[in-house]
Amino acid sequence: MDAKAKRMKFQETVGKGEEDRISVLPDSLLLEIISRLPSTKSAVRTGILSKRWKHIWTLLPTLSFYHKDENLKWSEFVSMVNKTLTRRGILKLKKFKVYTKHYYGLESHVKNWIRYAIRCNIEKLGLSIRHLYLKCKFVVDKLFCNNSSFTDLNLDSCIFNSIGAISWKNLGSLFISNGKLDDDSIENILSGSPLLETLELYDCCGYSRLDITSKTVKNLLLDGYIVPEDYNDAGNFTNIVTINAPNILSLTIHGELLLWKVLLVNVSSLIEANLDYTRTRQYETSLYEVDEDMLKGFILNLRHVKELKIGELCSKGFFHLRAKGFIFPSNVKLMVD
Repeated sequence: MDAKAKRMKFQETVGKGEEDRISVLPDSLLLEIISRLPSTKSAVRTGILSKRWKHIWTLLPTLSFYHKDENLKWSEFVSMVNKTLTRRGILKLKKFKVYTKHYYGLESHVKNWIRYAIRCNIEKLGLSIRHLYLKCKFVVDKLFCNNSSFTDLNLDSCIFNSIGAISWKNLGSLFISNGKLDDDSIENILSGSPLLETLELYDCCGYSRLDITSKTVKNLLLDGYIVPEDYNDAGNFTNIVTINAPNILSLTIHGELLLWKVLLVNVSSLIEANLDYTRTRQYETSLYEVDEDMLKGFILNLRHVKELKIGELCSKGFFHLRAKGFIFPSNVKLMVD
């Protein structure tokens, strides 16, 4: 039965005076029902059921827009989002998500959507904005960087370089993937986020140090490091990332690291650490000693942690070190099936 047929059946039932048990529920329960739908688009469609349902969806504290349908034109997606935001009005918003693989030409609209979310005192914001074929990035602007309502940010394919001061006074968790950040950007983020507890960087590039002296940051995850798109001479790419984070309690280093080395300067408060990375190098063929040296350095610097988990991607280096007679501390646990 299609949507039109369902609507007619519903209206016929109501017209006969039969009890509509769902519609007589209080707004709070109807909102709970609508919130479990897969997307905001589905929630908006409930407005056609009856006058009782017409504006219920506008009270939702969460808006999610996904542009995954290859047959849906960019203009249609943009129109759908714009109409939804206009109809909803400026009401408190806890979570706002936008996912699209067709970013090209949408920058002005995306900025307007962000402004809307900020006017609604958004708490949790998720942006995944890229082009399916072109490596376009969304440039974070100053308006975005000065907002005290953010508590959780999940940002994909963004450029943070040269953005100036940041003021995220209530931000507790920051997740950045496929982002371009220089050292100044990292410093600005940390200094402008006094309540930050968790920092996660996935396949980012551009930075060479993580100097985290804040006493609030307890969890650090580095999952992958990519070669910057504007770096043409990958054959001489020997970047080193240093981590100075004396107050973090948990450290995770995963994924493919296109780096020469990752060095730990000070992680004296660590309780647990997880290592499951590979240094896949298109420009190197036999530098296994570098891998072993880096893993050995990690192990020696993390002797004080309660548990050091080493995953399958690091197992080759682990076995090479053991074959050479290296004595592993008792806190090391190899996580290989």
